[in-house]
Amino acid sequence: TQVTIMNEMLSFLGIVLMVGLTGIGSSIGVTICGNAAVGAMKKNPDALGQYIGLSALPSSQGLYGFVGFFMAKTALDKLIAAGAITPFAAWAIFGAGLILGIVGLYSAIRQAQVCANGIQAIGSGENVFSATMVMAVFPGLYAILALLVAILTVDSLQSRISWIKPQALG
Repeated sequence: TQVTIMNEMLSFLGIVLMVGLTGIGSSIGVTICGNAAVGAMKKNPDALGQYIGLSALPSSQGLYGFVGFFMAKTALDKLIAAGAITPFAAWAIFGAGLILGIVGLYSAIRQAQVCANGIQAIGSGENVFSATMVMAVFPGLYAILALLVAILTVDSLQSRISWIKPQALG
């Protein structure tokens, strides 16, 4: 029916936002760090390994979006197979995707700013790699929390519809 199609489209939009926004945030974040690393290598090329380590941190948010994709897509497939893709389920998947996408986008950029400052300091000869790693974890923590919320939301949908067609949920 038309309502089912709209519910599926809304769910898929949430999944697309989940992956797309976290990926955009990670690509911006890695670029911020990469730019800082190129500048720092002019002053201190021996710290390349530290620059790479710090530059890689903002890529984690994109991976969280990818993990969320598999969780949400699996749940959506089960909901569709059970004929249980209700407006409630569609909005829940959309909301989980939107929240993970926005939090991942923002936290990747903010994490990159912390890492870029550390890269610049290391380039200037300061011994701040460990401290920068610790400080950079804090913005990334919120992306992990958003991923957990998305997983718990999607998981709760599967348990809510298990009474409809248990054999379809596998």
